[in-house]
Amino acid sequence: MKGIVKSTGVMAALILLLALQSTCFAETKISAREYKAGDVVTITGKITPGEDLYIAVAMKDEFKSSDTTGINETKTLKKNAEEFGYSIDTAIPPLYYMLTTNRAAFGKDTPKKFGGPSFMGGIYTTSMFKLNGDYNSLDEKVKGMLGPIENAEEWNFFKFAHEKSYGIDTVVKEGNKRGQVVIFARSVIGDESTGNYWDKGTSIKLDKATGEFTASYTSFRHTPPDTKFDVYVNGDKSGEFTILKNGFWMNKGFRYMNPIIVVIGAIVVGTYFSMIGAAGGLLMSAFQALIVQTAGPVGINAANVLRPSNIALTLFSPLGSFYRFAVVERRVAWPVGLSFGAGIFIGSVWLGKYVTQHLSMAAYKEWLALLVVLMGIKTLMEMTPKAMDKRKNIKAMTQKFNAAVAKAKKEGGSVEMGSIEPVKTGFFDYRFKFWGEEFRINPTLFMFLGLLVGVVSRSFGIGGGFLLVPMMTSIAALPMYVAVPISLIGTCFSSIGSFIGYVLNGYLPDMTLAIAIIIGGFVGGMLGSRFQKLFSEMTLKVVLAFTLFFLFFRFLKIEYWI
Repeated sequence: MKGIVKSTGVMAALILLLALQSTCFAETKISAREYKAGDVVTITGKITPGEDLYIAVAMKDEFKSSDTTGINETKTLKKNAEEFGYSIDTAIPPLYYMLTTNRAAFGKDTPKKFGGPSFMGGIYTTSMFKLNGDYNSLDEKVKGMLGPIENAEEWNFFKFAHEKSYGIDTVVKEGNKRGQVVIFARSVIGDESTGNYWDKGTSIKLDKATGEFTASYTSFRHTPPDTKFDVYVNGDKSGEFTILKNGFWMNKGFRYMNPIIVVIGAIVVGTYFSMIGAAGGLLMSAFQALIVQTAGPVGINAANVLRPSNIALTLFSPLGSFYRFAVVERRVAWPVGLSFGAGIFIGSVWLGKYVTQHLSMAAYKEWLALLVVLMGIKTLMEMTPKAMDKRKNIKAMTQKFNAAVAKAKKEGGSVEMGSIEPVKTGFFDYRFKFWGEEFRINPTLFMFLGLLVGVVSRSFGIGGGFLLVPMMTSIAALPMYVAVPISLIGTCFSSIGSFIGYVLNGYLPDMTLAIAIIIGGFVGGMLGSRFQKLFSEMTLKVVLAFTLFFLFFRFLKIEYWI
């Protein structure tokens, strides 16, 4: 008899528990089952009166470090796991949001320095929400509100992925920015009345007396198509919804972007690149980072999609202008271009692979920032009367060309570019005439300089023209009209070598992005080769110098608002 009574009691308790869970689920309502990426998601319902509200919105598909297919990511994520206290098999939802009236339970707002050289620790100040570093310091009740995050390792991985740049660029793909600098990723968010930039677009209303609530947040604009989310209200799974496609989705770029915008951007950059023979890859990188916001699939660092995609411009934009420079105008110093190209090819395919394993991207950027500002200063110094007097052949050539440009403008025509006339060809001594003036250069020296350019090109996914052109105008004392065509040969070699290096390591470009860049870059290359003759040597050098100064600020994140 006692056994029957006991069994009946257990059954009653189970029925009551199921009823309570059913009631809890029924009291939570999600405004729709499906949303487009970027839509506002609204959740309403009722919790126990007097309690704070904790709504965890978590992506169903979780990611663990061992899921990645990237060679470099495998090494880096393993190292990060050891450093930050989780394993390579610890899994978290890449997109996760905690909407709450009690943000202090998970961490606190803290000052954050950013921008400028690393040794300065940041030259700007903002704030960020910093998660508690110790999972065990969380209140036991609060731990039960986290949904799929259930232990210390998962909390540590979650914290790393949302607060470290490598985690954001590789796992989360969503960052809160100040200007164009990512500070951290959204995780714990409150009502936008806080005034915090990460709470913008979020509304949380709770009547503690009745327990009734309404919470809404703006979904991530670049949430992948058909991404499913689970919703947990105060610890209980209370519903789910799906984020649908909202525009043209780039599978590897991991962004919604109209390819026509990419084509237009590539035309502008390609035209500029072909005119001055420099900075095309870097400006296309800036375009991808600031406009396209190329991110890469979850588990692949953004840089390893951005860089191989970038190669499309530095390879095909030169081809668009090269026919005119090489065949129509015969303005290519082949011995210099080929020796430069050979060194660049070896540096980008072979040496670049080993060097990039030992220097971080941050270190590269800061050394390059120093290098480009020195080259910018040197370029401006070359235009002073004293410097021009020392380089009488360039001065004489420039005067002849500028006079021809002035005459052409007066007569409403266009100037005819001079052709290169070889005087002597040798491995260590190559001489040629251009506009009646003789120039001399050592091809072997530039082969060794090409090795350096190749390493830099492989590291950044660029053509290296921002180094090539200043080297030729400063070290070899060549005029811009000769330096630019040689630079385009060099960028072709560096692009081919870098692309081979990426493919050998399993990194492929986003094909839609690459094709759009190829189309725009080729058109821009043809336009740039025609526009170059409209500008004087002095004007082209000024443009190059200011481009180098822009890159200096960009590398050090000093102009973060751009």
